[in-house]
Amino acid sequence: MMNEAVKSIMTTNLITVSPTTDLSIVRQIFMKNKIHHLPVVNEMHQLVGLLTTYDLWKNKIAPDDYAKVLAMDIMTTRIAKINPWDKIGTAAEIFLDNRFHALPVVDEKNYLLGIVTSHDVLKYEYLKAYPKPLLYKGLFANLNSSQLRTA
Repeated sequence: MMNEAVKSIMTTNLITVSPTTDLSIVRQIFMKNKIHHLPVVNEMHQLVGLLTTYDLWKNKIAPDDYAKVLAMDIMTTRIAKINPWDKIGTAAEIFLDNRFHALPVVDEKNYLLGIVTSHDVLKYEYLKAYPKPLLYKGLFANLNSSQLRTA
Protein backbone atom coordinates (compact mmCIF):
# COMPACT_ATOMS: atom_id res chain seq x y z
CA MET A 1 0.00 0.00 0.00
CA MET A 2 1.17 3.46 -0.83
CA ASN A 3 -1.31 5.12 1.52
CA GLU A 4 1.31 5.99 4.09
CA ALA A 5 2.24 9.67 4.48
CA VAL A 6 5.27 10.98 2.58
CA LYS A 7 6.74 12.15 5.89
CA SER A 8 7.55 8.52 6.68
CA ILE A 9 10.05 8.25 3.80
CA MET A 10 11.19 11.83 3.13
CA THR A 11 14.73 12.96 3.81
CA THR A 12 14.80 15.67 6.46
CA ASN A 13 18.52 16.20 6.96
CA LEU A 14 18.85 18.41 3.91
CA ILE A 15 21.66 20.29 2.32
CA THR A 16 20.42 23.58 0.89
CA VAL A 17 21.89 26.62 -0.80
CA SER A 18 20.85 30.25 -1.12
CA PRO A 19 19.97 31.90 -4.43
CA THR A 20 23.33 33.68 -4.38
CA THR A 21 25.44 30.53 -4.02
CA ASP A 22 27.70 30.18 -7.04
CA LEU A 23 27.71 27.04 -9.15
CA SER A 24 31.26 26.06 -8.21
CA ILE A 25 29.98 25.47 -4.66
CA VAL A 26 26.82 23.78 -5.97
CA ARG A 27 28.96 21.40 -8.04
CA GLN A 28 31.13 20.59 -5.01
CA ILE A 29 28.02 19.83 -2.94
CA PHE A 30 26.67 17.50 -5.63
CA MET A 31 29.95 15.64 -5.94
CA LYS A 32 30.86 15.43 -2.25
CA ASN A 33 27.41 14.28 -1.12
CA LYS A 34 26.48 12.16 -4.16
CA ILE A 35 23.12 13.89 -4.53
CA HIS A 36 21.25 15.07 -7.62
CA HIS A 37 18.73 17.57 -6.19
CA LEU A 38 19.54 20.67 -4.19
CA PRO A 39 16.80 22.89 -2.73
CA VAL A 40 17.36 26.63 -2.87
CA VAL A 41 15.96 28.49 0.13
CA ASN A 42 15.73 32.10 1.24
CA GLU A 43 16.87 33.44 4.60
CA MET A 44 13.60 32.27 6.21
CA HIS A 45 14.18 28.70 4.91
CA GLN A 46 11.33 29.00 2.43
CA LEU A 47 11.74 27.12 -0.83
CA VAL A 48 12.49 29.45 -3.75
CA GLY A 49 13.99 27.03 -6.26
CA LEU A 50 15.51 23.67 -7.02
CA LEU A 51 18.81 22.80 -8.69
CA THR A 52 19.66 19.46 -10.22
CA THR A 53 22.76 17.96 -11.74
CA TYR A 54 20.83 18.08 -15.01
CA ASP A 55 20.56 21.88 -14.66
CA LEU A 56 24.36 22.14 -14.71
CA TRP A 57 24.53 20.04 -17.86
CA LYS A 58 21.59 21.47 -19.82
CA ASN A 59 22.72 25.08 -19.40
CA LYS A 60 26.04 24.30 -21.11
CA ILE A 61 28.08 26.32 -18.65
CA ALA A 62 31.77 25.52 -18.73
CA PRO A 63 33.06 24.34 -15.34
CA ASP A 64 35.63 27.14 -15.45
CA ASP A 65 32.73 29.62 -15.43
CA TYR A 66 30.79 28.09 -12.54
CA ALA A 67 32.09 30.66 -10.05
CA LYS A 68 30.55 33.44 -12.18
CA VAL A 69 27.04 31.95 -12.24
CA LEU A 70 24.63 31.99 -9.29
CA ALA A 71 22.06 29.39 -8.30
CA MET A 72 19.26 31.88 -9.00
CA ASP A 73 20.45 32.18 -12.61
CA ILE A 74 19.64 28.55 -13.49
CA MET A 75 17.42 27.15 -10.71
CA THR A 76 13.95 25.91 -11.48
CA THR A 77 11.35 28.11 -9.79
CA ARG A 78 8.14 26.45 -10.97
CA ILE A 79 8.37 23.43 -8.71
CA ALA A 80 5.91 20.68 -7.95
CA LYS A 81 5.74 20.37 -4.17
CA ILE A 82 4.08 18.05 -1.73
CA ASN A 83 3.14 18.31 1.94
CA PRO A 84 4.21 15.79 4.58
CA TRP A 85 0.70 14.33 4.90
CA ASP A 86 0.29 13.58 1.19
CA LYS A 87 0.45 9.89 0.38
CA ILE A 88 3.47 8.07 -1.02
CA GLY A 89 1.20 6.99 -3.88
CA THR A 90 0.58 10.66 -4.71
CA ALA A 91 4.33 11.24 -4.95
CA ALA A 92 4.69 8.16 -7.17
CA GLU A 93 1.92 9.39 -9.45
CA ILE A 94 3.54 12.82 -9.75
CA PHE A 95 6.89 11.21 -10.60
CA LEU A 96 5.31 8.99 -13.26
CA ASP A 97 3.21 11.76 -14.76
CA ASN A 98 5.96 14.39 -14.91
CA ARG A 99 9.12 12.33 -15.32
CA PHE A 100 11.14 14.14 -12.70
CA HIS A 101 12.64 12.58 -9.62
CA ALA A 102 12.36 14.88 -6.61
CA LEU A 103 9.59 16.63 -4.74
CA PRO A 104 10.33 19.16 -2.03
CA VAL A 105 8.13 18.69 1.02
CA VAL A 106 6.85 22.02 2.36
CA ASP A 107 4.35 23.32 4.88
CA GLU A 108 1.57 25.83 4.22
CA LYS A 109 4.06 28.74 4.42
CA ASN A 110 6.42 27.10 1.89
CA TYR A 111 8.91 26.28 4.65
CA LEU A 112 11.12 23.43 3.46
CA LEU A 113 10.61 20.34 5.64
CA GLY A 114 12.21 17.65 3.51
CA ILE A 115 12.51 16.08 0.09
CA VAL A 116 11.19 12.84 -1.33
CA THR A 117 12.71 11.27 -4.43
CA SER A 118 11.67 8.54 -6.81
CA HIS A 119 14.50 6.53 -5.26
CA ASP A 120 12.85 6.89 -1.82
CA VAL A 121 9.59 5.50 -3.21
CA LEU A 122 11.44 2.62 -4.86
CA LYS A 123 13.27 1.80 -1.59
CA TYR A 124 9.97 1.92 0.30
CA GLU A 125 8.32 -0.57 -2.05
CA TYR A 126 11.42 -2.77 -2.25
CA LEU A 127 11.64 -3.07 1.53
CA LYS A 128 7.99 -4.10 1.75
CA ALA A 129 8.75 -7.06 -0.52
CA TYR A 130 12.25 -7.76 0.86
CA PRO A 131 12.42 -6.57 4.48
CA LYS A 132 15.89 -8.08 5.00
CA PRO A 133 17.78 -7.43 1.76
CA LEU A 134 20.95 -9.41 1.21
CA LEU A 135 22.48 -7.86 -1.88
CA TYR A 136 21.71 -4.23 -1.18
CA LYS A 137 21.78 -4.09 2.60
CA GLY A 138 24.40 -1.31 2.48
CA LEU A 139 21.92 0.94 0.67
CA PHE A 140 19.48 0.63 3.54
CA ALA A 141 21.90 0.91 6.44
CA ASN A 142 21.26 4.62 6.99
CA LEU A 143 17.46 4.47 6.96
CA ASN A 144 15.65 5.16 10.20
CA SER A 145 13.21 2.65 11.65
CA SER A 146 10.15 4.49 10.29
CA GLN A 147 11.56 4.07 6.79
CA LEU A 148 12.01 0.33 7.30
CA ARG A 149 8.38 -0.34 8.16
CA THR A 150 6.57 -2.89 6.13
CA ALA A 151 2.87 -2.70 5.43
